[in-house]
Formats: sequence, C-alpha cells, structure tokens
Amino acid sequence: MSESCYEDIKHEEIHRLIESFSKTSYKVKADRKVDPVAERCLKLFAKDYQFSMLNNTSGDLCAHYPSKIVILEYEKTATIHERVESLYDGSRLKEQIKQARFARCRSRFVVPVILFEGKHVCRSATLSSGAEMYSRSGLDFFLTGNEQTSQKLKPAASDSDLQMFDRVRGQDINILKTFNVKYIVDLMVEKKKVKFGMNITSSEKVDKENRYGEFCIASVPYPGCEFFREWRDNAYVGEAMKFDWSQSFVDACLDIPPTELLTQLHIDWHQYKSWDLLQLTKNYLKMLVHILTEGDKGLLVHCISGWDRTPMFVSLLRLSLWADGLIHKSLSATEILYLTLAYDWYLFGHSLSDRLMRGEEIMLFCFYFLPHISSEEFSAKHQTSSKPRKCSVTSETSTNSVSKPAENRFSKDLKKHLTPVSSSGSLRGLDERRRRNSSTSSGGSTGSFTLEPNSHFYLNCEDEDGVAPGSSHSWQVISTTGSLVTTESCSGPSRMTSTTNSCEEAIEDPALPERSERWKRLDMVARIFNNAYHHKVTSKLQPDPGNGITNLLDSFAGKLGFKQK
Repeated sequence: MSESCYEDIKHEEIHRLIESFSKTSYKVKADRKVDPVAERCLKLFAKDYQFSMLNNTSGDLCAHYPSKIVILEYEKTATIHERVESLYDGSRLKEQIKQARFARCRSRFVVPVILFEGKHVCRSATLSSGAEMYSRSGLDFFLTGNEQTSQKLKPAASDSDLQMFDRVRGQDINILKTFNVKYIVDLMVEKKKVKFGMNITSSEKVDKENRYGEFCIASVPYPGCEFFREWRDNAYVGEAMKFDWSQSFVDACLDIPPTELLTQLHIDWHQYKSWDLLQLTKNYLKMLVHILTEGDKGLLVHCISGWDRTPMFVSLLRLSLWADGLIHKSLSATEILYLTLAYDWYLFGHSLSDRLMRGEEIMLFCFYFLPHISSEEFSAKHQTSSKPRKCSVTSETSTNSVSKPAENRFSKDLKKHLTPVSSSGSLRGLDERRRRNSSTSSGGSTGSFTLEPNSHFYLNCEDEDGVAPGSSHSWQVISTTGSLVTTESCSGPSRMTSTTNSCEEAIEDPALPERSERWKRLDMVARIFNNAYHHKVTSKLQPDPGNGITNLLDSFAGKLGFKQK
C-alpha cells in the first residue's frame, strides 16, 4: 500500500507523541477537556470502520483507559458508507461494564480493540481476587457515591464469597459473550499473582468453580517487563537469550488445548522452555494469527495488568494484519504507527516513563521485532492459503538455524536498524555474532549471554532531505548506554562524535532482492518508529558514568524520594 496523498498524521506528530509519552503517563482527566490524542485516534478508526463509543471522560469506567473507548462494529465497504444501526446498546453495555469491571485487576475490563472479519480481538487485565473486588467497590462508593454498585457487591448476611464471585465473574463472562469471544490467551507466568503472601490476582485457568470452562483457554506464559531490562543490558539482542523458567514465582506451565484448530499449527509446544526470546515471541504470534484467521469467534489477550505484555502482542497483531492489507486498509505507515502507539500503548495505560527509568524497554522490543515477522510465514494470508508446516524448535542447537535462509537475508536488512559494531567501528554480521553466541552462551537455566561492554549498534541515518549528515557514508551509533555517536564510515576508522540529530529512513540496498509488500510496510513502520524513538528518547538518555555501587545508591535514593544532584 503506498502512502496516501493526504495523511492526517505527520512524522512530527509521532515525534511529539513519543516525547510526551516518555515524560508522563496517560490518565483520564475529569475536566472533560478535548483529548487531542484520543481525537486523532477516533479519526483514524473512522477512515475504515463504523463504531460506537463508550464515554469514559470522567474515568468512571477505568481511570487508565481511553477517555473515549472505541467499539468497532463494521468495516466500511463499497456498500456501507452511511451510518447503519448499531450492534450494541451503548447505555446497556456501559451498565454491564460497570458491574463487570470489578472482576478484572485494576478494573481493566474486557475491551475489543481489533476487528477482523467480524471477529474481535479484546484486551483486559487478568481476574482480580476477592480482596480487590471488595476494596475497589468500596473505593468506588467512596469516590463516586455509586451506592447501587457497592450494594450489588456487598454480601448479604446469608451470602457467601462464592456467590459474590458468581455474580461478578458472571458479569465478566457476559461481556465476553457480548463480544463473541471464545478463545482466551493468558500470558501470565504465574497462576495467581502473590505479594506479601496474599493473592493479589487470579486467572481464568485456575478458577476453582470452572466458570470459564466454556472458553478455550491457552496458557502461554511470557516473560514480564522486568525481563526486558535484561534484553537492554544484553545490548538489545534477543537471540539465544532465554527466560529462567526455574524461578520460584513461575508456576504457570504452557498449556495449549488439543483442539483441532490449535493442533493445525504443528508446533512442538513442549519445547517452549528451550526457545529464546525471539522464537518464543514468534510462535506465540503465530498462534494468535492462526486463532484469529482460522477460528470461528473472537479472542481475548491479557497478562496481569494488561499494560505491558498485552499491548505488545495487540500491537504486533494489529501491525501484522495491517501489513497484509486486511485491516485499517486506508491508513499509511505513519498513521498506523500513530494509532498503535497512541491507542494500544499510551491511552491504555502503558507507563513508558517508568519503564524507561527502570530500563524495561518492552515497547522498543515490540518495534525492534517487526523485521523478524516480515516474511510470509507470519502472514494471515499465508495461514489461510497454505497447509500447516512444521515450524517448531526441537533443541537449543536448532534455535539459531530455524528458517536459516530467511534469517540470512534478514541479516542485511537488520543493518538498517540495530546491528552490532565493534568499538573500533568495524561491522560484524549476524552470522559472526551467532557463532560467538553459540560458544559463549551460559550453560545455566537462563541460557542468556552478554556482548562485550563496549559494543554498539548503528542506525543508517539521513537528514530530512534524505542526505546523510556529514558524509554520504555516515552512520549513527547507539551505544549500550543509550547514547548516540556518529562515525564517518561504516568500514573506515572510528571517529565518533556526539550527536542528537533526527535520523530519517535508512538507505535501501539496491543489491537486495525485491521485497514483498508485507515486508515493505513493516519496514516502513520500523524506520519511522526508530527515527522518532532514537531522536526523542535514546538521544536524550545520558551515559551512566558511575560504578556499580554508585548505581545501587542512586537507585535507593530514587526509591526513597531523594532528589538527585
């Protein structure tokens, strides 16, 4: 899909969004002023869809959900241009949600966010515990005076906790049925989230009364945002980096129901603990695409709070389907990037500023990962037009060799985004890095590895006019500390100087073979994001001059609220 002649969103707006996002988290304001980010999202949705809208401007539904929650109903076609009768009764749906929201952690109830062939992809937090149900309903009464809701949750003298759970989770199930959800994908690595010896949250897979038994529940544990600090510290390399499944809090096992639909994938799920971060993410995304394209109903994706892992997979799914030309058909690369950043991440409560402070760059990983799913293997069109193929990883040795021809072609393309270079400035290919990784990988349960402390990444840069700054062979280098430096040539001596200039899209290699339309679309999104993120975020991260003890003391001081000097 070519860029539209007229775009509602310009590159500068992506820059402004990321800059604002990196400083403050979104929260619904009670002053009812116009939310410009939400308004832009509504305009982008309206290009391709008819939708109804839930008003959440006062935060009465959820304080960290969008002020205007979109419920997609129809895709606009040649025969549907004018407003048709809504599928949902807005007032009734809002009342249902008010009763159901306490069933979910932080009141982050089930919301449809993607519409594909009449099937919804929904998101939410996991199920809340009884303690949270009572406390949040009491807080709601205290802040809003909503006595009706509080009374419905307050148990009578003869009432029991079991009946209270039946009522609240029953309302949650009604919401799932309203949006015709059949499949639930649970990303939690725990059965229940426990803090200070008390169950903070629960999940559908361990509901004692099997209330969610009519749904197809896939337990697919995926590392939390804390793991992406290790990814950052590992020089932003996910290959051969594995999660430590032996940690004491990890008690959820991968459990894929042996249904006819899910067995069509022919993935050996028993090997999931041996997969590295990239392979784990690839296989989970394949499963989501397969469920959506081949399944007969919609699906729900959630982690614990629903604002880190959940937006990552929702965003990947939205971008993947868009790249196939199956959803948001009128949107350009800039517009779909704005929509997913603003709606999937920002407006649904991802705290980028907090994650950056902690080094947990899960959002960066989401867009870093796009080139890894640019092949037709991950296309929804491929899912529906070809027979299932064996695509699992059966051993640690095969992890680095799976789909090797495609990986080798991708090695050249990755240079446009993040590729290691030595401290002397010479480039190192992915094949060399893989050989080094295979010989230096840790033999422990995590299987993770680290690159040299002085390794860097480079990003091919151009100025706004398409001319590389300073030289026709200039490269912008991203150090492991997050700072940007520039070297005169990618193969010559390393003469590095600090820079914070804006990087435009990477130069195309004329020697590369013709790429698919899917590859081109995802590549364009990745370029625009890299440009904005590294200009507004990475370039402003200061290298840490302190040693380990200084870093530890600074961390304690920050947590205690002492101002850094």
